[in-house]
Amino acid sequence: MCSALAKKQPPEGLRAHLTRATAATTALACGMPVLDICQATTWTSLHTFTKHYCLDSQISYFSSSPLLSDRNQFPSFFRTIPSDNIQSLGLAQLTIHFGWTWVGIIATDDNYGQLGSQLVQQELNKAEACVAFKEYILPSRPDKNIFHVAQVIKNSTAKAIVVFASFPYLPPLLDEIVKQNVTGKIWIASESWSTYTPLAMEKYSKILAGTIGFAIRSGEMVSFQKYFTSIHPSTSQGDIFMINFWEAVFGCQGLPKGNVISDQKTRNCTGAEKMDNLPINSMMDFRITYNIYNAVYATAQSLEDLRLLHYIKNVRLRREGAETFFDSSGNPPARYDIVNWQQGPDGTITHVNVGSYDSSAPPGKTLNINASAVQWYDASENTLPTSVCSPKCHTGFRKAIISGKPICCFQCVPCAPGEISNRSDSIECFVCPWDQWSNKNRDKCISKRTEFLSYSETFGVILAAISILSSVIPSLIMGLFIYYRNTPIVKASNSHLSYLLLLSLILCFLCSLAFIGYPTQGKCLICQAAFGITFALCVSCILAKTIMVVIAFNATKPNSKLRRWTGHKLSYTVIGVCTLIQVLLCITWLSLSPPFSEKNTNSHPGIIIVECKEGSMIAFWCMLGYLGCLAVICFIVAFLARKLPDSFNEAKFITFSMLAFLSVWVSFIPAYISTKGKYMVAMEIFAILSSSSSLVCCIFFPKCYIIIFRSEMNTKDYLMGRGARQTEI
Repeated sequence: MCSALAKKQPPEGLRAHLTRATAATTALACGMPVLDICQATTWTSLHTFTKHYCLDSQISYFSSSPLLSDRNQFPSFFRTIPSDNIQSLGLAQLTIHFGWTWVGIIATDDNYGQLGSQLVQQELNKAEACVAFKEYILPSRPDKNIFHVAQVIKNSTAKAIVVFASFPYLPPLLDEIVKQNVTGKIWIASESWSTYTPLAMEKYSKILAGTIGFAIRSGEMVSFQKYFTSIHPSTSQGDIFMINFWEAVFGCQGLPKGNVISDQKTRNCTGAEKMDNLPINSMMDFRITYNIYNAVYATAQSLEDLRLLHYIKNVRLRREGAETFFDSSGNPPARYDIVNWQQGPDGTITHVNVGSYDSSAPPGKTLNINASAVQWYDASENTLPTSVCSPKCHTGFRKAIISGKPICCFQCVPCAPGEISNRSDSIECFVCPWDQWSNKNRDKCISKRTEFLSYSETFGVILAAISILSSVIPSLIMGLFIYYRNTPIVKASNSHLSYLLLLSLILCFLCSLAFIGYPTQGKCLICQAAFGITFALCVSCILAKTIMVVIAFNATKPNSKLRRWTGHKLSYTVIGVCTLIQVLLCITWLSLSPPFSEKNTNSHPGIIIVECKEGSMIAFWCMLGYLGCLAVICFIVAFLARKLPDSFNEAKFITFSMLAFLSVWVSFIPAYISTKGKYMVAMEIFAILSSSSSLVCCIFFPKCYIIIFRSEMNTKDYLMGRGARQTEI
C-alpha cells in the first residue's frame, strides 16, 4: 500500500492524489498506524517493522509482489490487490485463449518484472506455447537497454508480446519502437500500465491500438462517490494536503483563502471549481481507490471484534454486490478487468472493458472475454491477429519437430498412406484398421477397395468369353470328326482317342471359368484340382496317341511282337494310369494342406485382394511338375517318331504341340511368381487358354483342313504314301 513496497510508483495526476488522500483518510479513520509501513524502504526493513512495531495486521492496497505471500516472513500481512502470480497465470491464459503460441516477453529488471515474466513463461510452457524472446529493460543502465529491446522486437517473427513492466520505463521504449517503425504487434499489458493514461496519446496510437491486458478491477463505491463529489477546501480548514490535491486536480494555484500566487503559466484557483465537472468522474478511474475502499471496510469490520488479526483472516465482507475475503496467504480473490485499447475516429485511444478474469470462478470459467467487443490494431478488417512460429498443420498432416528449434517451430509432414490425422496440429498420424485405408486428404479412414477377378469387370468378361468361345472350337471339331468318322483321316487319327482328347480340351477351356469370380473356400478347393486333373487327362491322351503311332508303325514289320498291343486296351491303360497319378496327388494335397481363400492386405496398399492361396506350395508345384513330366515324355516320344515314313505322320504335329505346350508353361512360372492378385489369376487363365489352344491348333487343325478343303487327300492311298502301310487302330 505504500510506494516503497509497491511494484510501481502510484499514478500521477488525479489518481495519485485520490490514492494518497484516501490512504490518509483510511489511516486517520481507523485510528491505527497502518500507513507507517510506508516508511519501510526494503523488504528487510518491512519484515523488521511489521515484527516489532505494527499492530496485529496490515492491509495493503497496492503491493502485489508474490514475496509478500510468505506467511513465515509476513504472518500478519494482507492485501486487497491480487498477487502478481495470479496475474501472470491470467496473462498466459489470455494469450493462449487467442491462439498465440509464439510469444515475446518484455519485462523490467526488478522484482515486479522478473517474477512476473518468469511466471508467465512457466505458464506458457505448460500450455505448450513457446517464448520467442525474453528481454529486460535495465533501469541501472543509462540507455535502459532500450535500443536492443526494440531491435529484438522488430526482428522477431512473434507478433504477440507480453509486457510485464513498470510504466515509467515504457515511454522510452515506445519512442524507440516508433522511431524504428515497428508495427503489426499485439501488446499484452500487465495491470501496471494497462490503463496508464499518458501512453494513450496520438504518437503511440499506431503501435498500441489493439492492446489488450489486465486492469485492477473497479467497483461500486456509492458512499465514497458521494463523499468525493462533496469535498471542498473550505470544508477541510487547515488541511494542507487537501489544498495540494485541489490545485493538482484543477490545474490551478493559490486558493482565495491562502496566499495567492499567480504567474503566466498557471491560473489562480477561484474556489468555485466543482468535482462534479471533472471529465474523469467515473468509477473506471478509481481502481486503486477501490482496493483502499475494501481495505478500510475490512479493517473496520474486524475492529468491531476483539482480536484484529484473527478476524481479518476470517473476514468476509459483501458490499455493493462485491465480496472481499482473504485466503491463507492473505491474498484476496484475483479479479481483473480485461481492457482493450481502442482507437476512435479522431485518433484518441480509450480503454474499453472487454472481459474479466476471476480466480474464484469454477474451473474453465475464470477467463471471460467478449471477443466481438475487441478491436485489434487493424480496425478496418478487425480480424484476430496470429502469432505462431509455424502455421497450423491441417488435418492430414502431422507436426515434425525441427532440430535445434523450440517445440512451436515445426514442419507439417503429410501422413503416410494408410495413416490419418483428423484434427489440426496433430503430433502423430494414426494407422487405419486393417480393412480400411486413408482417403485422398489423409483425414478419414475409408473401407479398402476389394479386388478380385470378377465377371462384372471388363477384364473378367473378356477372359470368360474367350474361354467359352475357345471351348466351342473343340466341340465343333468333335462334331466334324463324328460326321466324317468313316473317312481315312479320322480313322488314321485313332478316332476314340481323338474324341477323348477333344473332350478333355473342352474341359481345359471351361475350367478357367472356375478362376473367375469371388474366391470362396469351395471354389479355391475345386479350381486348382480341376485344372490339374483335366490337363493330366489331356496330356495323357496325347501321350497315348503318340505311343500308339510308334507301336502301329513297328507292328507292321514281319514277326513283330507289338501286334498284340495295337488294341484300345493299351491306350486306355496309359490314360487311366497317368490321370490316376494326378488324381492321387490332388487328393493328397486337398487332404493335408488344401488351398484356401485369403484377404491379402499387404500386396497393394489400400486394396484388399481376395485370392486363393495354394495351401501347400510343394503340392502345387508337384502338380505342375507332373504335368511337365508327362509333356516332356510325350515330346520325346513324338520327336523320335517324327520321321516315320508316312505322308501324314501325326507324330510331327504332336511334337509341335508339345513344344508349344511346354513353352507356355515354362514362361508361366516366372510370370506367376512375380504377379499378385487378380493379375496372377489372369496369368494362370492365359496359360490354360494358350496351352489348350496350341494343342487344338497343332493336332486338329491340319486334319480339319484336309477334311473340309482337301478332300482329295482324305484317301487311304494318299495316307499310305510311297507304299508304306498304315494300319487302322
